[in-house]
Amino acid sequence: MSSSDNNSKNDSDLKVEDIEKYEAAPVPIDAHYDPKFVQKTIRMVDWRMLPLLGLLYAVALVDRANLGIARTAGMGTDLELGVGERYSIASMIYFVPYIILQVPTNLILRKLGAQLFLTICVVGWGAAQLGMGFVPNWGLLSLCRVLLGVFEAGFFPALVFIITTWYKRHEVQKRLAVFYLSSIVIAGFSSILAYAITFLKGKGNLNGWQWIFIIEGILTIVLGLFTWFFVADFPDKARFLNDEQRKMILDRIEADRADAMPDKITKEKFIKSFFDPLTWSFAIMFLSSTMATYTIGFFSTIIIYTLGYTEAMALVLTAFPYVAAAISCFFFAWLSDKTKKRAPWLAVQNCITLTGIMLLGYAKQPGVRYFGIFLTNMGGSGCIPGILAYHSNNITSHSKRAVSTAVIVACGGIGGIFSTTVYRQKDYPRYIPGIWATVACQLTMMSLLAINSFVFTRRNRLYREGKRGPLEDTPGFYYTI
Repeated sequence: MSSSDNNSKNDSDLKVEDIEKYEAAPVPIDAHYDPKFVQKTIRMVDWRMLPLLGLLYAVALVDRANLGIARTAGMGTDLELGVGERYSIASMIYFVPYIILQVPTNLILRKLGAQLFLTICVVGWGAAQLGMGFVPNWGLLSLCRVLLGVFEAGFFPALVFIITTWYKRHEVQKRLAVFYLSSIVIAGFSSILAYAITFLKGKGNLNGWQWIFIIEGILTIVLGLFTWFFVADFPDKARFLNDEQRKMILDRIEADRADAMPDKITKEKFIKSFFDPLTWSFAIMFLSSTMATYTIGFFSTIIIYTLGYTEAMALVLTAFPYVAAAISCFFFAWLSDKTKKRAPWLAVQNCITLTGIMLLGYAKQPGVRYFGIFLTNMGGSGCIPGILAYHSNNITSHSKRAVSTAVIVACGGIGGIFSTTVYRQKDYPRYIPGIWATVACQLTMMSLLAINSFVFTRRNRLYREGKRGPLEDTPGFYYTI
């Protein structure tokens, strides 16, 4: 732990009056800081936050989506998941508590603190994952999936909320991309780990798929305990920085969007944030993107197996589209932050997803269909941090960030339900109805990008011309297109 951890709680919890206000300053309140000092501190924050949070989310992705891998490794036969829609139900049921609990859990995040909140989440879903290794039938498997959804519900929006409170608006997408791409690469190679674990088949009278859940569950619980000691909290409470560094971080945020310190969530603020049309526009876009990524997560191993590869080769080949997705994800994040544009690059990635999903559904050659998995994963995965950055760039206040982020991520869970129900067993192996549902999602997102761009451009122009009041109730704030 850093030596600065010895600072007392009172020293680390800065008050609102300690933060110079943007409106009163003739120049940005962060302008006087030495650039080398700023850069060094930001790098310290990057290294303290992003690797651990990326690893945690990687584990979440692995534990959430390894059902397809386990099915290929023998679970489908043992638990008779090929009967009716059992596999789709077991996959889908996870998302019910995941969606319902998103907003309530994000509202208590500040009260519990990141340390306790994230530890409860990780240890809880690790225990649920461990239990899946001992289920004798698909009904108990579904129950464990429900518990998995309960503990993972507030996790991802909490990570996004925490990360976006540390950086300026046009620094966010690269950080979200690094956090997200590190997690999807690790999650992608989990199929190879799972393949290695299947060699434990027969040990302890357990099948290979059971060992996948047991070992990954134990590793998750251990990581949860590790989280308690090393996870970073919100900027105003961070103990790994000294007072000067904390104030610099808060001053940068105050200068950028005037919401460095948290505001109290009231009933009126909740209703206004929850029913804001833009919140739901971002939410539907997020649903459209997660629909494609969950399709790859739940069905890519199964689809690759149908291309004529062995079970072992299908598990190995599942990993490589995630490497391509990570490279593409970071490239578009870098491009987006550099140009300070969000919507145009998201639309390009929608086109990549459309191309990939059509190749996956209609190409004749196995190699071309496999390439379709690459493109679908590249486009869909890149849109995840892109939409989150697009949203975070266009709101102010902690209260609105907490509510709207939870709504958006909850709709991402609906994308998971949509994916697992439209890719039906009776449509195996090409899943054509699911392919067209994915196409519809991408076209919907492109339409919303066009609408948002029109609305933001018009509001910016009217504010610039003095024909309307401050945007997002924040003087000097302009929407990012």
